[in-house]
Amino acid sequence: AFCRGRVVRVPKGPLIRVVGTEVVIPCSVSDYDGPSEQNFDWEFSQDTDFVRIVSTWDSAFTSEEYKKRVDSGDIRLRRSSNDAVELVIRNIQPTDQGRYKCSTPSTDATVQGNYDAEVQVKVISDGLSVSGSKARSSVSLRLSEGDSFKLRCSASTTSPEHTHLHVTWQIRSGLAWRDILSLTHEGKFQMGPGYEERYHNGDIRLDTGANDTYQLSVSQASAVDGGAYRCLVSEWVRGADSSWQKIQEKSVEIASVAIQRTDVVISTSNMSVTERDSLDLTCNITTDRSGIFQAEVTWYFSASSDDTLSDAQVLLSMDHDSVVSDSTLISLSHMDRNSYRLLVRDVDVEDSGYYFCQAAVWVPLHNGSWHKVVERTSAPVSVVVTALEPDYEVFLNASKTPKFSDDPTELNCRITNAQDTEANIRFTVSWYYRQRLRSDDVVMEELLATMDADWTLLLGDRSRERSQNGEMIFFKKAVDTFSLRIQWTSESDRGDYFCVISAWSRHRNNSWVKSKEVTSASVRIFWATQDYTLTVEAVKLKPFFVAGHTFEMTCKVSSKNIKTPRYSVLITAEKPLTDQSNPNGTTRIISLNQDSVVRLEDWTDQTRVDGVVLEKVQENEFRYRMYQTQISDAGLYRCVVTAWSPGGGGMWREAVNGLSNPIQIDFQTSGPVFNVSVHSDNPAVYQGELADLLCIITMEGIALEPDDMSFDVSWFAVRSFALDREPVLLASLDRRGIVTQSRRNGSSDLSLERISPLEFRLRVHGCEDHDFGNHYCVVTPWVRSATGIWQQEPDIKAKPIFLSVKMDVLNAFKYPLLIGIGLATVIGLLSCLIGYCSSRWCCKKEVQETRRERRRLMSMEMD
Repeated sequence: AFCRGRVVRVPKGPLIRVVGTEVVIPCSVSDYDGPSEQNFDWEFSQDTDFVRIVSTWDSAFTSEEYKKRVDSGDIRLRRSSNDAVELVIRNIQPTDQGRYKCSTPSTDATVQGNYDAEVQVKVISDGLSVSGSKARSSVSLRLSEGDSFKLRCSASTTSPEHTHLHVTWQIRSGLAWRDILSLTHEGKFQMGPGYEERYHNGDIRLDTGANDTYQLSVSQASAVDGGAYRCLVSEWVRGADSSWQKIQEKSVEIASVAIQRTDVVISTSNMSVTERDSLDLTCNITTDRSGIFQAEVTWYFSASSDDTLSDAQVLLSMDHDSVVSDSTLISLSHMDRNSYRLLVRDVDVEDSGYYFCQAAVWVPLHNGSWHKVVERTSAPVSVVVTALEPDYEVFLNASKTPKFSDDPTELNCRITNAQDTEANIRFTVSWYYRQRLRSDDVVMEELLATMDADWTLLLGDRSRERSQNGEMIFFKKAVDTFSLRIQWTSESDRGDYFCVISAWSRHRNNSWVKSKEVTSASVRIFWATQDYTLTVEAVKLKPFFVAGHTFEMTCKVSSKNIKTPRYSVLITAEKPLTDQSNPNGTTRIISLNQDSVVRLEDWTDQTRVDGVVLEKVQENEFRYRMYQTQISDAGLYRCVVTAWSPGGGGMWREAVNGLSNPIQIDFQTSGPVFNVSVHSDNPAVYQGELADLLCIITMEGIALEPDDMSFDVSWFAVRSFALDREPVLLASLDRRGIVTQSRRNGSSDLSLERISPLEFRLRVHGCEDHDFGNHYCVVTPWVRSATGIWQQEPDIKAKPIFLSVKMDVLNAFKYPLLIGIGLATVIGLLSCLIGYCSSRWCCKKEVQETRRERRRLMSMEMD
């Protein structure tokens, strides 16, 4: 196992070969040193002496008796790799029987291993014979698709050695031969590619018979079975290493088989048929079968050319006993031996599609039963059924046209000159509206209503609500007349109207299919109108007033070209941009509709719910009052008026809108000016400590008594170092002393109190991490006027101050450290106690000491 050396290998002999065949003897070398490509020398011996045959590296190596065969190529070397060659001997003869030695020149640093190997070659006579069944030349067979045929081949051998035969049947349909079925030298059946299923079904068999015959039986022949057939026989012998070796191979062509394909075609190509006519199609079976056979025919219909056979609809079928399935409007007849006619009477539009037939050929067996040999499907034929369109015209006229708004409109859509109409034709109508524009813009028509084949009315988006309210009516006035009535025509109804009459045809299954549509000319609905005008004037009744007094203004309305108008009024206010309650600038205060119903719009001051009043003084005059005005009410006030005219059905219709001139409320006061600031003595606190924040109000200008001023104070916090988050309300204190706190998640608490008339303090008890951030207060001053009315001043926001919450490291670790030291001390003492008790009472052992006599040590001077 630890030795390593060059190894030269040749096949284990003897090698048995047949005279006249080509012999290939391989030789390889392994475990060698030196270059990767090795050289080889071949020698031959019949007795004791070896004769040199050929070498890979020395052209003068060949002996004289082999020189002619080597030069002619009958003997040559064929290199298969760097370390292997093959000795090829063509047309081997009995004189070539003997021992062959393969040698390799040494390229190793040390000589170890074997450098040559020998193999015995035995040449036997050719005893293999292969022939057809009866004649030397191949026969020609012409068969029909579905027939059966048999081919025979004889193969035998007289070899003196114990050899086995391998018989293979092959077919050539082009240039190459393909295996069909083989009986191997080991006695096993081997199917060629694509013949596995047919072999298992029994359609292809290989049988052995007397006189060394091998019979190929093929049933249910198809087009792929056409071609040349040959019998390929090879002779195999078992070598010394128990492996099988093929020693020779012979073949003979047995027959040439031609398969006549059975086709199924429909004689008629794509065709067009008129509705109510008959459809006539013929299915032809083309075959040269001369024996007795019967055909089974089935007709199919498909609406699409892409549908498969399983998706298609079966129309009619005839089995091989000529029994036809039952059908009322479809018949199938056998015209001659190979033709079958399909007749569809009274065709309909739904019969348009693709028709194809499937035919199967049945032949009788010896036992009297029938056997299906072939089945084919024709290409589909496209059939178009043209509908019978009735001939008619459509006329649209207006029996009632509006001259003014809210007048009725009636349109009549009449069918005229109707021809070729019968009981199977039904008419329906569709109504359309198209708005007329002065420009060249294209406007799509809008569907008002349409009818189904069963006269069910389907409403469009434009007319659905008005039709449900009875403003728009669709009805059938006569057999040939459809009508549209608009009870109250408005300006939005002006435009072009047209109708579409659809003709529906009844099919055999009593369904209705639309066959034709005719569109009428459009009718224009229009009347001349004058533009509505509306003028609104606002008047301030009191030229000057102060805060706390009543503001009063009137709105006078005048209109033209509006019939019996009614007015709805809306009071709006445009506040200064500093008003944060309405950043958009315009506020809707109070409104009064055309039925004199008052409604508060955006007036949300609960303390002054009754502080605004809007009333109708005359038919075209309205008065607005605001009691106890505040400074925050300053701004521009307007009247927004909408004129309404009576519409159809007692409904009011909006005519035109108007806006009044602005009335300004401006308070000229010289009252005090308030400023707010936030202060803290210690803005950085530790966790759990108390944080004090002061909201300080300063006043400039006129000094006020403490009883004449009051404040609403709200505290906010922004939980970030920068003011980039939404503020959070902490607590608020209104001017009546009521404190409101927001909901908190942590354990800290808040308190808000007034410590002086102009100072408010916010305390955060037990500060936590989430209490950090920018804190500020918002103050709303209230000032009492000389008349005793409290006036609300604009909100004042203080500059924020940052509150930071630090962690006390000593206090945070004090108790855990003390607890740890205490536990460690207790556990240590307990361990000492346990050890002492164990050594004292549990592990005590008496030790007997031997007595030693006491001797003095020797002094150093005596050494």
